[in-house]
Amino acid sequence: MAEPYDTLLQVQEYDTELDQLRHRIEAMPERAALAEVRARQAALTGAMAEVRSQVDELAGRQAALEERIAASAKRRHELEERMRTGGVTAARDLQAMDQEVGQLAGRQRMLEDEELVLMEEEEPLDVALADQEAQAATLAGDEARLVSAVSESEVELRAAVEAVAAARAERAAGLPSELAERYERLRAHLGGVGAARLVGDRCDGCHLTLPSVEVEHIRSLPADTFATCPQCDRILVH
Repeated sequence: MAEPYDTLLQVQEYDTELDQLRHRIEAMPERAALAEVRARQAALTGAMAEVRSQVDELAGRQAALEERIAASAKRRHELEERMRTGGVTAARDLQAMDQEVGQLAGRQRMLEDEELVLMEEEEPLDVALADQEAQAATLAGDEARLVSAVSESEVELRAAVEAVAAARAERAAGLPSELAERYERLRAHLGGVGAARLVGDRCDGCHLTLPSVEVEHIRSLPADTFATCPQCDRILVH
């Protein structure tokens, strides 16, 4: 093998390493774990919103009951005070007031029973919400840890990308423009590998075995001449 094909293969090695580094950046386990945590956070946020909605609805009903209970208690107290102070003396009026007091007392008990039912309904929701909030806190901690891990790994990997890219640029500068352009076109259409070595009777790019006649022909070419793999069309350096 002679120049510029030894340089071309070195550039290919750099490109392969760059592709691997960039894949590691995108496919790092911490990034996948972070995406999973954020998906769980989104699902939990929706579940918490639903529980809070139920709690708010019960709280609204409870507040309305408390207003009615307070109104009944106030009216009952007013009637009892009038009866106690002697402000009303007529037997019919006293009987009517006493009857209303009884009705108010019964109504108040009924409303208080309804309020108790609401409180019993709310209790498991409060427990569920507390559990969800604890889960949210745990997930927030996991997210922070993974964000930090992704950031640290990405900084390290991008530094490696910059170093390899610089070395690659230095080597690629020595390639003839026509060869470099052909290589880049092939690389773009062939999974990142535009040049490969002939190893025995096999193309190291597509890993397919070449016919013996083709191998003999390639072997007979001058060392500074490249061939094209008949299987994958990559630049084949022998």
